Amino acid sequence: MGWTPELGLVLTLVLPLVGALGILALAGKPNLREGATLAAAIALLANVIPLVIMVGDGARPELMITEIAPGLDLTLRLEPLGALFAVTASALWILNSLFAIGYMRGNAEHNQTRFYFFLAVAISATMGVAVSGNMLTLFVFYEALTLSTYPLVSHKGDENARRGARIYLMILLITSLALLLPAVVGTYAVAGSTEFVQGGLLAGAGVGGATIGILLVLYAFGAAKAALMPVHSWLPNAMVAPTPVSAFLHAVAVVKAGVFTMLKVVVYLFGPSIVSGHPAANAIAMVAAVSIVLASVIALTKNNLKARLAFSTVSQLSYVTLGAMLATPAALAGAAFQIVMHAFAKITLFMCAGAFYTATHYNDVSDTRGFGRKMPFLFGAFFVAALSITGLPPVGGMWAKLFLSAGAAEAGAWWALLALILSSLLNVGYLIVIPVRAFFASGEKAAASTATAPPLTILPPVLTATIALVLFFLAGPIYDYVAPVFGGVE
Repeated sequence: MGWTPELGLVLTLVLPLVGALGILALAGKPNLREGATLAAAIALLANVIPLVIMVGDGARPELMITEIAPGLDLTLRLEPLGALFAVTASALWILNSLFAIGYMRGNAEHNQTRFYFFLAVAISATMGVAVSGNMLTLFVFYEALTLSTYPLVSHKGDENARRGARIYLMILLITSLALLLPAVVGTYAVAGSTEFVQGGLLAGAGVGGATIGILLVLYAFGAAKAALMPVHSWLPNAMVAPTPVSAFLHAVAVVKAGVFTMLKVVVYLFGPSIVSGHPAANAIAMVAAVSIVLASVIALTKNNLKARLAFSTVSQLSYVTLGAMLATPAALAGAAFQIVMHAFAKITLFMCAGAFYTATHYNDVSDTRGFGRKMPFLFGAFFVAALSITGLPPVGGMWAKLFLSAGAAEAGAWWALLALILSSLLNVGYLIVIPVRAFFASGEKAAASTATAPPLTILPPVLTATIALVLFFLAGPIYDYVAPVFGGVE
């Protein structure tokens, strides 16, 4: 039997799990173990690409796994948003794995087999989120992602790591069980289904405004992986993990699963027509705007590089929630762009931080002074990624902020536009200043250092920074790809 779209959907889940088993089987042979990781990652991307092309041509591959009750089933289905998420995550798994090899070996990290195993399992859960055909299926994979990433957060095994991992698990599970699960149950109760429907399941069911408001609040704060304040504190606490995990959490899987869920919920469960202008949506959008600015201010105060990047992520994730709640076509397009553009920029920043630590064992922003001249490729990649996060050309992140700003103008939300402008200014202060000081300031530590980073910690961020540049020129094709989702044509 040859490859079919239905088989392709199954393989998005199975290939990472096969890779995980291969990693366990080759535990005593590091080179072969890492080879199994890379082989599974490459196979996954090769499987996802034809699915992405088919979706772009108008196909919507679907496969029901099992029916639990009428209107309640576990179903896989791929549409443009899911396809964009899937190809982003699968491509970044390859690059993050290359970086992980250099980082884990360069720092002589223990339990490397366990690390690669759970990373592969978490990718399978991430793919499940991307190809979920309804909210029930997404919820199942969303929780699987939480559980499979817990061992990654607690990887170091010391008290600090165990504490950070407990906070991580506690917040994500409590918000899921207390808020997200009731939202899924409530959706089924009022609509008789949890299916993702073009134009909105609830919009077609004629659900009242008060019910819409309650469900919106439950989803917005129940999907705590989106790190909307005040349910964001799990994210900085997760920084106790090794840097490849931080890069994975912030760019590939966990936080992207959160904001992807928010976007899917607004587009396919509620429908933009009933979200746009709804009082509850406006209130959540204001919380997102506050999160954007406040997290940026906090980032500015952090000298620890990973802590600064963590609060930057809290700010940047709230862009997606803001765009989803404004729910105008431009705002929704901006939210979709942000998921992709932020992924490549933020993984670059974290990999640069990890490479710098591996070479020097310095963790603080103040320690980077003067190192740009000794590590030009590393800090050059950091500079490109910082430009993207800030929203400056010629890097892909500019398009996300442009569409979000246009969406805010469409909605008449001047306060949202102000938050985006303030965020960009603060980005300059806490991100772009780092490579500028690295290249143009002098530092005693840099002057005395002869440290060099392992090549496998340098190459991946250079590649992701290059992709971030290339994405600037692919805005048109990306917009055309997701336009049917927001234009009501499928």
